[in-house]
Amino acid sequence: MAITAKDVNKLRQMTGAGMMDCKKALTEADGDFDQAIDLLRKKGQKVSASRADREVTEGSVFVKTNAEGTKGILIALNCETDFVGKNEEFLNLGNAILDVAFDKAPANVEALKAEKIGDVTVEEKITELVGKIGEKIEISEYIIVDGEAVVPYIHAGSKLGVLVSLKGVNGADVQEAGKDVGMQIAAMNPVAVDKEGVDASTVEKELEIGKEQARAEGKPEAIIEKIAAGKLERFYKDNTLLNQQFVKDSSVTVAKYLDTVSKGLTVSEFKRVSIG
Repeated sequence: MAITAKDVNKLRQMTGAGMMDCKKALTEADGDFDQAIDLLRKKGQKVSASRADREVTEGSVFVKTNAEGTKGILIALNCETDFVGKNEEFLNLGNAILDVAFDKAPANVEALKAEKIGDVTVEEKITELVGKIGEKIEISEYIIVDGEAVVPYIHAGSKLGVLVSLKGVNGADVQEAGKDVGMQIAAMNPVAVDKEGVDASTVEKELEIGKEQARAEGKPEAIIEKIAAGKLERFYKDNTLLNQQFVKDSSVTVAKYLDTVSKGLTVSEFKRVSIG
């Protein structure tokens, strides 16, 4: 059958694919729109497969919290170039995936990709856009954080996102404090909330480094352990959130800052995701 410009434009509006791709798909499908859409998706799958080895170091972080501020969802959607990362269709897809993640709370990225956006799965929706723009796109992070108060923070052109879970809120308004702590996490990249949260292998490594540094400085073997322990305490001060100097007021630690906001207020958990 003859494929009209009106048909091509209709399929383009339905799929967002290019005019020539739509015309070829309709011609091959003999005017059947459903079959043409399937053909366009298959094209996207081929493009996706052909770019599977490409690095995806650009993209955006998307966050959403519930009305009560007790639950936060973060996803990172990656692509190959900054140009695509700023594309409206890419950003719309990221927000659509975020909404699905928020509504359905799937267990992991694979389960998220199996959820539906309209009549197609998240994975199929990603494949459609891959077919249109010719770049690899993938969900690199999907995180859920719960707590008494969960506050999001987005930084660096949406390339870095933080979710902070606070406890000891006691009815206080902690949004500003949460954002301050989110900024701290974005800037200082702590390894844990407090020293109790530092991985045992990290502690062992830091102690060993401290010992080697002390020996290299010619310190007596009898005090090597003590010196290493002191260096470990310094590591905790520099690299655990509550013990770090507060970036907005270096005269206090993050722990002391939070205590001035509301007595007993502290951080129970945080997640930091960076693209690139």
